[in-house]
Amino acid sequence: MTDSPDSPDTAPAAATAPPSGADRTIERPEGYHPAGRFPVDASTAEAVGRDDEDVLHLAGRVVLWRDMGGLTFGQIQDQHGRVQVSLQKKELGPEQYKAWARGVSIGDFIGVTGHMWTTNKGERTLAASDLQVLSRGFRSMPDKHAGVAEIRYRKRYLDLLANDESRARFLTRSRVISLIRQFLDGHDFIEIETPILQGAASGAAARPFSTHHNALDRDFFLRISPETYLKRVVAGSFDRVYELGRNFRNEGIDSSHLQEFTMLEWYAAYWDYRDNMAFVQQLVQTVLQEVHGSLQVPFQGGTLDFGGDWPVVEYRDAVRDATGIDLHAIRDVDELKTAIKAAGLGDDLDDTVSYAALVDLLYKRTVRPSLVQPCFLVHHPAELVPLARRSDDDGTRLDMFQVVVNGWEIVKAYSELIDPFEQRARLEEQVELRAQGDDETMMMEDDFIEAMEYGMPPMSGLGLGIDRFIALITDAPTLRDVVLFPQMRDDADPSGGDAESTTDAPEADGSGAAGADAGA
Repeated sequence: MTDSPDSPDTAPAAATAPPSGADRTIERPEGYHPAGRFPVDASTAEAVGRDDEDVLHLAGRVVLWRDMGGLTFGQIQDQHGRVQVSLQKKELGPEQYKAWARGVSIGDFIGVTGHMWTTNKGERTLAASDLQVLSRGFRSMPDKHAGVAEIRYRKRYLDLLANDESRARFLTRSRVISLIRQFLDGHDFIEIETPILQGAASGAAARPFSTHHNALDRDFFLRISPETYLKRVVAGSFDRVYELGRNFRNEGIDSSHLQEFTMLEWYAAYWDYRDNMAFVQQLVQTVLQEVHGSLQVPFQGGTLDFGGDWPVVEYRDAVRDATGIDLHAIRDVDELKTAIKAAGLGDDLDDTVSYAALVDLLYKRTVRPSLVQPCFLVHHPAELVPLARRSDDDGTRLDMFQVVVNGWEIVKAYSELIDPFEQRARLEEQVELRAQGDDETMMMEDDFIEAMEYGMPPMSGLGLGIDRFIALITDAPTLRDVVLFPQMRDDADPSGGDAESTTDAPEADGSGAAGADAGA
């Protein structure tokens, strides 16, 4: 066979492709009838390694098609990559060659039967002995250098078609989630599912979405965290449980916040927060080694080093060193407001009604941006998380930690509060704060407290923001780059709504093991 031309990075537009445009009405071609199936027996990646005498059935979307007279070369793409196919007039005959060479356009799905051969330039190619157009593409395929950037988040399927980097990123996401499941399953955890629709917004400090259940004639909330339901399951004698699924928080959008996001949350009976610190470091390092072959990850022009034992940073010491404000000594909301204003760190505090929200705001304005390399932030003030256990050594702090990377909180975990009397008192405090106007506090959950009254074992829970973790290890600048179909500010925006929101996401980092900021 004759050698192929050099394969361009981007497929040229097909001369026969119809013009693009969502407002264009497409008329059905006479006699058009797409195929129902094709007997695929190899992927594009597998095909290049098959023997020349093997007869293969491949299928995929046409991303390159070039007719050069008596010889046509093309490329078809599937989820594993691309492979070159060839048609040759002297082998197929003039009529058959003409029909196939001119009957295929970029964007069509085709099924090809043939055997492999190697061109003079070393490219493995499928010589077609039979070709079937399975489905037509009636709109022009996007060029990855022109037009896709404006629509990549709204029409992700076009981004995936034109952008190799996007496809690789989502394949990495799938592999990471699979590895996480394997790791947890191998350590005696079981995967369960808890309700998305919940009677009370609980498990984190965040504004919920609400909806109405017609059959029950009752309002429900989309869950902001699965925490209290996972704890119920531990009380039911499943010692190690996890859930990997969606949470929903009615907050703003920025590079590290989306209203709908994927969260991993687990609980282990008889552990405390220190067990979880060791376990999550082991999980992250195991996954990174499998995916990257290294614990050093390129990110935004620098390198994130996940190797070794991560440094431990004391929460209140870090705030004091950054601001001069000693949270050991200042434990009153008005006194803290005065100290923050005196330090020139904010005059926009009048609407902040809780000590916890003030502490969280102070930390996020001053400490968090400086935490670039992976570290454990430990021993948060006791007021911050109503579901966490206070330290036996110091009742003003929590047995708690976060993992912070690049100024993003990707993990929140703590020893769980299992005292039903203290838990009720803490939730009652949350209800009072809500009545004063703090709409990110937790709601009362009598059923959860009742489950605790039946008895819960000591345990520690952890939440890991999957979207943030994936963004960090795939060098993605925003969470929208690692979420297939992120929400947009204005779905009717003809430009694609691609600009970042100017709305600051609420930063109260709340209550759940996941926390309001661990993955949203």
